[in-house]
Amino acid sequence: MVMTMMRFNCIQPGLEPNEMADRYNAMLDMVQVLDELGGGFVSLEEHHGAENGWSSSPLTMAAAILSRTKNVSVSISALLVPLHDPLRIAEDIAVIDLMSKGRLTVIGGIGYRPSEYAAHGKSWEDRGKIMDECVDVMLKAWTGDPFEYRGTPVRVTPRSYTQPRPPFLLGGTSKPAARRAARFGLPVMWAAPVPEVEAYYYEKCAEYGTQGFAMAPPETFHHTFFAEDVDTAWAQMGPHLLHEATVYHSWQTSDIRSSAHSYASNVDELRAEGLYQIVSPAEAVEEAKAAGDFAMFSMHPLCGGMPIDLGWKQIDLLRNEILPALA
Repeated sequence: MVMTMMRFNCIQPGLEPNEMADRYNAMLDMVQVLDELGGGFVSLEEHHGAENGWSSSPLTMAAAILSRTKNVSVSISALLVPLHDPLRIAEDIAVIDLMSKGRLTVIGGIGYRPSEYAAHGKSWEDRGKIMDECVDVMLKAWTGDPFEYRGTPVRVTPRSYTQPRPPFLLGGTSKPAARRAARFGLPVMWAAPVPEVEAYYYEKCAEYGTQGFAMAPPETFHHTFFAEDVDTAWAQMGPHLLHEATVYHSWQTSDIRSSAHSYASNVDELRAEGLYQIVSPAEAVEEAKAAGDFAMFSMHPLCGGMPIDLGWKQIDLLRNEILPALA
């Protein structure tokens, strides 16, 4: 059985409120279809101040998605922990974990855009210290026991459904990120395959006397889009895919590695690169059969602000042609 993941960041160039409202509601309707098809995964993320409205409230989005579904799990990759009050997000995550009975996974990230720190009144230079404090507070908060936070006795309730804590990992691709995860005894989800950093993570786990595990996207990771006519679809979807790719590229620095990072400067380069792939239903079925037990469609049905009807055409191909052919 093929697994389906849907990614949403609700980009809407121009930020027109009515169009943005339609986009968020289309997301909720699409995940409900995914739920009715048997379930799958939804991937969310966090950024702030983007001119296209790129996903600023992933916890709110996660709660809405989980409230509309029974069989869908949500992963936030990543929640920019230092930009938040740690007690507040510990409470929010615990409550969402209760409402969904454990279907939310949060990957905590430190972020890489100084502008986001400035906008939230946080020190970019002290981001490592802030992250350490936040993670420490969140882990203490999820015990449900009283503890001291900045000189004040505090306690976070209610306790989460998942014990001993809600599903929580750390992200990144650097040795400091690996060290932090090992020190706290937390699993880690790399943003890209980094075998040398992963080896370092396990070395530090042994040094700290903690146990953890590491995961990464596959080397062959790509977003999949469905269309009856692939060339026509590239003409229709290509500019929207390129919009997302170039905006994301503009945020990256040379020390950041990400499986979702494209270097394309035009639609033809993007198509040749392979990170964004548009396939016919027949090609999708062939690809899934070849993958066997590891088959997964990583969909991004509203990518780059593409028209909502193009997203629904992909959903319809999935449920009416592709999945029946794989049943």
